[in-house]
Amino acid sequence: MADRLLALTPDALVMMDTIARTGSFAAAARELGKVPSALTYSVRQLEEALDVLLFDRSSRQAQLTAAGSELLHEGRRLLSEMDAVANRVRRVASGWETQLAISVEDILSMPTIFELVQAFCEIPPDKTVAAQAHNAARDDQGGPATRLRLRTDVLSGTWESLISGQVDLAIGVSARPGEHAGIEVRPLGKIPFVFCVSPNHPLARAEEPLTDSQLVTHRAVAVADTAQRLAPMTVNLLPGQDVLTVPTMLAKLDAQLHGLGGGFVPEPMARVYLDAGRLVCQSTQRVPRIGRLYYAWRNTAPAPIGRALQWWLEQLGSATTRTALLTRHAHA
Repeated sequence: MADRLLALTPDALVMMDTIARTGSFAAAARELGKVPSALTYSVRQLEEALDVLLFDRSSRQAQLTAAGSELLHEGRRLLSEMDAVANRVRRVASGWETQLAISVEDILSMPTIFELVQAFCEIPPDKTVAAQAHNAARDDQGGPATRLRLRTDVLSGTWESLISGQVDLAIGVSARPGEHAGIEVRPLGKIPFVFCVSPNHPLARAEEPLTDSQLVTHRAVAVADTAQRLAPMTVNLLPGQDVLTVPTMLAKLDAQLHGLGGGFVPEPMARVYLDAGRLVCQSTQRVPRIGRLYYAWRNTAPAPIGRALQWWLEQLGSATTRTALLTRHAHA
């Protein structure tokens, strides 16, 4: 095993690639600056180490065997990955994090998030040593070295994912979180909620405003808080009320569209269904709910913030971006 691993060097893989590409040992030797006998000797050493025949000796051309073709295919892939790793290391050295994990509250606009992801991936290479690496081998489609990892959370789960170290940036933290060492918080914006039911639901024809005594006799649809350790939040649920719990806000909308219950949903997400008459908005005696959301990130002081996180914070600093996150949803 050790001999085989030692034999599969980058030089050996480059040699195989050159022989296959040029079509002969002599042409490959000229390109590599070696004499043909030295190249033949290196190939035999590789064959002995792997205990396979890589070239068909009965052919006058450098004809690969099946084993040789497989080694060439995998070798080219490995060489490409080696180039990519080397370039990523150079770019990380310029200040880009190796990975940035982001939690996005379930009620925010995922189209806007993916537009930001696209813009992030299209950041041009730096005018530094990273640019030289990029020009030598385009490893990451021209974007930064940072790999993004997105997840969605609900209510307290967004905050928990940040303070537990699972993510570096949380977008859409519900309610103003308390002070927490190493965490910076900024306001994202407000999002209004409206009480909706299907047109076929009994509450759609009830006299407004709806009272708690009316609401409690009908099933509510609720989205489960994704928090595992923090106390999960429950919003606008009444004691003794039947509840259908679903995993996402989109699932809640779908359940309410099917007449399975009523509940408060973000007005921007419900707007298209209200305009189409597929949902009915009913006022209640409860104080209209306004969701106040924040974004928060892990502060690495005194170490500087990584360039990937800095880029995302710059985008979130834009009022246009924050408004889009609160109002631009897929179906709208």
